[in-house]
Amino acid sequence: MFVRTMLALSLSCIFAGTAIAASTAEQPLTPKKVSNVAVQDPIDPLATEASSAANQISAQEQEDLNQASQTLDSLQQSEDVKADIGAAPVTSTPATTSTPAAKAAWGLNDLNNAQWYDNIGKGQFPVYARAHVMLNNAHASPGAIDGTSGKNTLKAIASFQQMNALKPTGTLTQETWDALIAKQGSKPAFIEYTLTEADLKGPYAASIPHDYALQAKMKGLYYTRVTEMLGEKFHMDEDFLKKLNPKATFKKAGEKILVANIRNEVPEDIHLIVAHKGAKQLYLFNSRNQMIGSFPATIGSSDTPSPTGTYKVTGVAPNPWYSYSPSNFVQGNNKKPLSLPPGPNGPVGNIWIGLSKKSFGIHGTPNPSAISKTASHGCIRLTNWDANDLGKKVKSGVTVKFLE
Repeated sequence: MFVRTMLALSLSCIFAGTAIAASTAEQPLTPKKVSNVAVQDPIDPLATEASSAANQISAQEQEDLNQASQTLDSLQQSEDVKADIGAAPVTSTPATTSTPAAKAAWGLNDLNNAQWYDNIGKGQFPVYARAHVMLNNAHASPGAIDGTSGKNTLKAIASFQQMNALKPTGTLTQETWDALIAKQGSKPAFIEYTLTEADLKGPYAASIPHDYALQAKMKGLYYTRVTEMLGEKFHMDEDFLKKLNPKATFKKAGEKILVANIRNEVPEDIHLIVAHKGAKQLYLFNSRNQMIGSFPATIGSSDTPSPTGTYKVTGVAPNPWYSYSPSNFVQGNNKKPLSLPPGPNGPVGNIWIGLSKKSFGIHGTPNPSAISKTASHGCIRLTNWDANDLGKKVKSGVTVKFLE
């Protein structure tokens, strides 16, 4: 007989199924071990289909939605998706160039003093690394910071430009760079971090098996290595973290490494969330209908599309248990329900933001560097850190609009 364990209540997000927790307080990325407790009520309030009254959109909310949709339509039309992200607009002034040596320097001073120049082009350069951190701190998340040009970088730049009254092309112009520098102020983009005993202690899992039946037997779906944990802690791609620290062992307390100097919060007054399927972005608007944040997102697929329409946030569940049900989809040879323990490597990461559309929500992922580059099974998938930051500030009743 299948017995649900601590907080294991059904949330079946087609791909992902569970979650409930008592509060929306800030949670550590590594879940703590909790003794099992029987659950008497099998109905998860975050998963229950909302009544029509609870899901009703007011006239003012509908007007705000219409304005936000128009803003995002204009944003998508303005972005030059084919342009080199670092390229400056063509002018009569000859473009300056940067030496390959300058592009390849990855020391702390090189990263913090990287400067914009004409025609940066596509690739992995310190100027993009510094830009990624500044974009992150300005609430235009580039996803996993990796110092590389790409679609997530373009979308983050366009969002920053939209939020700061600049033409939203997605191109890293001198004007955009200057605005990023002004926002960042004296705060360095990269800092030196000293590894602690707690960093090394974990807990860590030796590995995360693919089979859900094996995952269900684990104490927690923890990180599997220190570099994975540090990458998420500092919003960085794990390989990029290693690139910046080629001599680090990541095994000794007191060892110093270079990391991104990032923020861990989003603005207050989240009034409206728009999940833009075409852009693969999640946009935040405040009560004055101003865009105040954006995240790259994986939103549905052609086989299992996300819902259309408008819904409400129903609650937030940090460190959720995942209830696998073969009635939703069959994973491997698992024909019976399973309860998977919490952890950042769980199917929904380490947070669930429930929506009034039953079984759909916004959640984290065990693969942050793949966000917006793959398809989900209907839900809105963010990096664990972006999902956690959003979960700390979003409130029940906030409107969520799916936009094609």
